[in-house]
Amino acid sequence: MLVPVQNISFTTFTLTGFHDLGEWGPILSIPYFLMFLLSCISNLTLIYLIISQRALHSPMCILIGLMALLDLSLPIFCIPNMLLGFLFDWKGISLVGCLVQMFFIHCAGTFQSTILLWMALDRFFAICKPLYYHNYMRMTNFLKFIIFPVIRNVFLITTMVFWAGKLTFCATNEIDHCFCEHMALVQLACGDISINNAIGLSAVFLTITADFIFIIISYIAIFSSVLRSGKTCLKAVNTCITHIIVMTVSLTFALIAFMSYRIRNNFSPSSRVFVSTMYLIFPSCFNPIIYGVRTKEIREQFLKFLNHVKVFPK
Repeated sequence: MLVPVQNISFTTFTLTGFHDLGEWGPILSIPYFLMFLLSCISNLTLIYLIISQRALHSPMCILIGLMALLDLSLPIFCIPNMLLGFLFDWKGISLVGCLVQMFFIHCAGTFQSTILLWMALDRFFAICKPLYYHNYMRMTNFLKFIIFPVIRNVFLITTMVFWAGKLTFCATNEIDHCFCEHMALVQLACGDISINNAIGLSAVFLTITADFIFIIISYIAIFSSVLRSGKTCLKAVNTCITHIIVMTVSLTFALIAFMSYRIRNNFSPSSRVFVSTMYLIFPSCFNPIIYGVRTKEIREQFLKFLNHVKVFPK
């Protein structure tokens, strides 16, 4: 007895991102490889400095180190696979591999915004509650602010990936992307995807959007406190500006990548894939540089490190 075609579900997929570039694919691998290299070097350097230098063991620097760890992991989850596809046309991926990649990419993405929220809370306590800062930022107390976002992020992303794995893919097995983004896979399903779309929207609004709202509230309170106190907190505000720069860059790419799948637009498939990859790799390349240049403590320790290894002659 023949099995109906509509009951057959693909278990392997082909990532076809940038397929319309044809022979230009190997050339495109060069800038992606250079950005991947920059991301690895800059983030590993920042992580090493924060771990090895006791002067950088403050709560804020530890949060910056966690951000660097996420910025390091995001490109690792997708860029090596992209480079293999560009250079050797290795574009196949199993459904399980796709779901695993999707989980780690989206989970790391949500934790980026959550760490930015934790940084905003750190600045809030430092500026608005300076006498109680060390009490609030003790690990036992700070864990209260960490536990709920961690559970929320993991639960929502796990739910999103689980429902994506329950779909039947019987129309095509070509994912028009360079990695397994949620909507890029879900839109290939031949059944109803309204639940998946709702879960995806909920995950975004309950993680990144919710974090962004709390960040705005925190910075409103911070700048109101600074305006009332005069110029006594300018150093702390300078750190806030650093976080705002990082947050703006990250959220801009994330919003464009997210909305490109859900509203009508004139983006070509390659343009949409390019924006999505930039959301992963661009902040990863330049966040550690921004923190290294604008954070005085990190900048000073980096210069001491360079002198110690004699990179610059004395």
